[in-house]
Amino acid sequence: MTTPAGHLPALAAAVLQPGFVGTTPPPWVCRWLGEGLGAVVLFARNVVDPAQVAALTATLRAERPDVIVAIDEEAGDVTRLESVHGSTRPGNFALGAVDDPELTEAVARDLGVELAAAGVTLNYAPDADVNSNPDNPVIGVRSFGADPALVARHTAAWVRGLQAGGVAACAKHFPGHGDTRVDSHHDLPRITADRDRLDACELAPFRAAVAAGVQAVMTGHLLVPALDPQLPATLSQRILGGLLRDEMGFSGVVVTDAIEMRAVADRYGFAGATVRALAAGADAICIGGERADEEAARELRDAIVAAVVSGDLPEERLAEAAKRVGQLAAWTMAARTAGSAGRRDAADVGLVAARRAVRVTASRTATDALPLTRPAYVVEFEPLRNIAIGAETPWGIGAPLGELLPGTSTVRYAEPDVPADPGAGAGTRPLVLVVRDLHRHDWMRSAVHRALAARPDAVVVELGVPELVTGSVHLATHGATRASGWAAAEVLTGAR
Repeated sequence: MTTPAGHLPALAAAVLQPGFVGTTPPPWVCRWLGEGLGAVVLFARNVVDPAQVAALTATLRAERPDVIVAIDEEAGDVTRLESVHGSTRPGNFALGAVDDPELTEAVARDLGVELAAAGVTLNYAPDADVNSNPDNPVIGVRSFGADPALVARHTAAWVRGLQAGGVAACAKHFPGHGDTRVDSHHDLPRITADRDRLDACELAPFRAAVAAGVQAVMTGHLLVPALDPQLPATLSQRILGGLLRDEMGFSGVVVTDAIEMRAVADRYGFAGATVRALAAGADAICIGGERADEEAARELRDAIVAAVVSGDLPEERLAEAAKRVGQLAAWTMAARTAGSAGRRDAADVGLVAARRAVRVTASRTATDALPLTRPAYVVEFEPLRNIAIGAETPWGIGAPLGELLPGTSTVRYAEPDVPADPGAGAGTRPLVLVVRDLHRHDWMRSAVHRALAARPDAVVVELGVPELVTGSVHLATHGATRASGWAAAEVLTGAR
């Protein structure tokens, strides 16, 4: 197969999925769509509200009707569409705690209908990682849980629901980012499991996603020696071709995690990692939040063309990748047409799910602690958030609790700022201590211990992974979304 050299830039642009800055498409994006760009990806910086997103995507489609519009919307702690106020749905971990696949499918379908109405056609979700390591700094509540069978059945349900709503799903982070203490935004995680363990644990949800008809799979920037002792999964033909394609039978689009992430970019370069990923079998290159300008897109496009000309990237491989992106674009157009009459559930399925996920653990001596009947003093301990969640998304229970108990006050402490007695300002008011992943943060555990020593009647609310249950009354939401915070406030006040 021979492609005229003049067509190479268009082929290279077809496999890129760049981000951009602004709530309207910049001129370079519109120009590139006319020159072959196959997709764009939206982040919180591009979103004001659904109506604005719908106008943005309509502008994109005026340039190219079949453009793939992607978003990283997990409908949990990681939210882009609702980053201003927090997600109205619980995340994966809460859905796993409920363990009702029909509910998971309904939540995902509800999200799919909303995204489709806004003109989004590809969602970088669900997170199919098995969070088998509770010290994982980047997955946590983004996973359905630590049990592979549970994660597999909810991954499949989420895929079915989202795609029934008219949006292509993308299972991530293949072959599994759950068993690590390293965040691939910053360094290269190493997954030390042997092949039997990988089959039984990490790979099970991805097999379920493929069986459910998932349209895309996102690679993880992970070194998995049992599969390839030298190259990260994103750059490994053994993993993308031999395992995902040949062994698991996946025929859809393989998209990389953000290619500028340090796990690969620090070792192979921004452009070098891109070319290696395509050569290994990736079909689309996600350019995430850190490189969001025309220069970044041009650097990658030109590097891809140069690699084809030099023979480092076979032309047939690039053409194959562009063809798969085109097939996904065709699927999304058909799904948009089929789902044009889709309607969101009449009931607030997100809040219903969040309510079902709340778990309360109380000692025998704490029977009168709930419900709270007087204005409370809420202390929220804020850990450093990973980049996937983003710093802009609000969280906590102080705001909804204040609506249900007027007069409630809230203070928030980060690691350097915690006083000797964090609950001293409560006086005689009920004290509520709000934590996220208490088991992972020494400073937070110490602060909570001091507060409970002074006020053993305090209620502890865990909005992360409830690995450590402490206090006479402990409430776990399994996520920090707006829906989860409201559900917790309802339980604390007896409002439901």
